[in-house]
This record gives sequence, C-alpha cells and structure tokens, in this order.
Amino acid sequence: QVKLVESGGGLVQAGGSLRLSCAASGRTFSNYAMGWFRQAPGKEREFVAVIGWPGGRTYYADSVKGRFTISRDNAKNTVYLQMNSLKPEDTAVYYCAAAFRSDGMAFVEGGALDAWGQGTLVTVSS
Repeated sequence: QVKLVESGGGLVQAGGSLRLSCAASGRTFSNYAMGWFRQAPGKEREFVAVIGWPGGRTYYADSVKGRFTISRDNAKNTVYLQMNSLKPEDTAVYYCAAAFRSDGMAFVEGGALDAWGQGTLVTVSS
C-alpha cells in the first residue's frame, strides 16, 4: 500500500499562489495515478485534479481549470498542485490520493481509490 503525506498548505491572500506537495512511499510511485481532492467547511469532498497512468493525462475540475496545474516527479515520488490566482472559495483541506494503474477517471467519477493522505489546510483570505 502506498502512503501519502501532503505539505505546502497555509494562509494566502486572494490572487496569490501556493504549491502543494504529496510525497509517496511504499510502492512503485510511477504505477499510480495521483490526484487531489478538497473539502471545504460544511461541504462534501470534491475532485480537484488528477494525473493519470500511464501517459500522464490530466483532468481538472471546472472550478480550477486555468488556475491550478497538477504535475509529478517520479524520481522524487512526489505529485504537486500549483495553485495560482487563488480565491476565498478555494479555502479547504486538500487531500492527495492514489489509484493503482488508473487512467484517472476513478478520481473524476468518484470511484474507489487506493490511498489517501491526511490533508493540508489552505486558507485564502479576501
């Protein structure tokens, strides 16, 4: 089972940027699709972005398209979420997730995933 640890959350003003990282250990990282979800206070967890296996195709939620970019570094066993032009409505706990040899659609469609991180809080002030 892969283990995931997120980092990089914090407080930022609207219009600012943050980069989240998710470090993976325990299994061959390159065999996993990696993605991000978020959960705002009082709301359900929602899909943000995914980078699929094997070709690295990416999918984004409409709410973050053009502002967020997901990427991965297989040599460092890490997936990133670069968040630009942040808005107060981006405030949430952000979770990293992994799915073994998935094209990424399980993330988009709410399917079962193999591992989750503990989350990192992003707060965007207005």
